[in-house]
Amino acid sequence: MSNKILTVKDLRVSFNTYAGEVKAVRGVDFELSPGETLCFVGESGCGKTVTAKALLRLLQPPFAVIKEGSQILFNGEDVLQMSKKRLQEYRGDDVSMIFQDPMTSLNPTMTCGKQIMEGLILHRNMTKAQAREAAIETLRLVKIPDPEKRVDNYPHQLSGGMRQRVMIAIALACQPKLLIADEPTTALDVTIQAQIIDLLRELKEKLGIAIILVTHDLGVVANFADRIQVMYAGQVVERGTAREIFYDSKHPYTWALLSSVPKLAKESKQELYSLHGTPPDLILPLEHCPFAARCEFCMPICKEQMPPETVLSDTHRLSCWLQHPDAPKVKSFYEREV
Repeated sequence: MSNKILTVKDLRVSFNTYAGEVKAVRGVDFELSPGETLCFVGESGCGKTVTAKALLRLLQPPFAVIKEGSQILFNGEDVLQMSKKRLQEYRGDDVSMIFQDPMTSLNPTMTCGKQIMEGLILHRNMTKAQAREAAIETLRLVKIPDPEKRVDNYPHQLSGGMRQRVMIAIALACQPKLLIADEPTTALDVTIQAQIIDLLRELKEKLGIAIILVTHDLGVVANFADRIQVMYAGQVVERGTAREIFYDSKHPYTWALLSSVPKLAKESKQELYSLHGTPPDLILPLEHCPFAARCEFCMPICKEQMPPETVLSDTHRLSCWLQHPDAPKVKSFYEREV
């Protein structure tokens, strides 16, 4: 994995509102290799979706601004300097995105087939007949039964799981090198969630594409992610491989996310962990640990200075004052439960 398909450095995104500048993403860095799955995990409002949309330059100025100094490189090419024509090729052809909530993302006035055909006609210069055949094959690829019939169905004629598969088909139609999935299992029941994740895993192995998965549910990514980045208040507070995050996490916020996932081993009447408080106001400057107000291990320095990034291994890093040599040794929620 020496060649990186995507490199992001010091990504900062702000929203200009009547109340002031909302700094939604604050200095996010990451790299992605071909065929790798990277997951962004965190509460709503932590900057996951904004980061994903920034990769495709879907944030419209002057309301949303990718700040100067941010860098997004796709195969070494600067995405932020792309011309309008190159950007159109980049979106859908090189990188595709599965948007959140397929019912509102799909056009209710167009058949599912026509929505898949649009990208094929635009990026592959296909005729309508060729695009229709390709759309049927793509529907078959995402395991929609009777694709010859479903290609002429409207979104309201399909179930939630089928609509999500159509969204995946639209994203995969032009065979992109990178697929961004923004909460692809939202509003789906547990069984369909598992089917969608299994489908994404099969497609990744079959097509060799890289995947960025955005989710708030660590349970969804347990057997899917290669690496996980935990985001809070627009920052990455901990990053590591799936095994490091699930079995050797060090940040209290990651512990809280892990403890809030229902476990089969728990007794039925055992209370599920709940993280109290609310995230900080992103209009205000964050000069200390953003999680300090909600952390039960908070120390005086946590409210005074931003913690430095601690490197635990080549893949595992986090920003927390508990990693300081003088900090007290504490047990994670997971260790206490065991």
